[in-house]
Amino acid sequence: MSTYVPPGWPAQVHPPGAEHFEDTALAWLLELVPPEYRRYGVLRRYPIALARMARHHVNAAVEAAREGFRSARVELGGLVPPHGIDAVLETYRQEGARLVALLESIDLVDTALRGQDRPANRP
Repeated sequence: MSTYVPPGWPAQVHPPGAEHFEDTALAWLLELVPPEYRRYGVLRRYPIALARMARHHVNAAVEAAREGFRSARVELGGLVPPHGIDAVLETYRQEGARLVALLESIDLVDTALRGQDRPANRP
């Protein structure tokens, strides 16, 4: 019998209610934050706290990608040829979309860790 998981659920994380759900959620979330976070036992004891930190970390990356996209032409003009700048902008587009999808996945896992049915409003 398979368990339903919503679209965007990370493949690395077992579904809520499945054996080792929390363990796989913890391992996945640890992959999303800087490696130094692994040394803080509190984040292993409280995966919901780690989910919060992961959300803030990835959200900061989204904002950095947006700012990089907005400023790329000005900052790289004269240093990188126009086709190179276009490629950089496309990289920002792709990475931005990946990061936004990752935020959505973090919200799904966070919601499951809280035992809720749907994500709460978050920044």
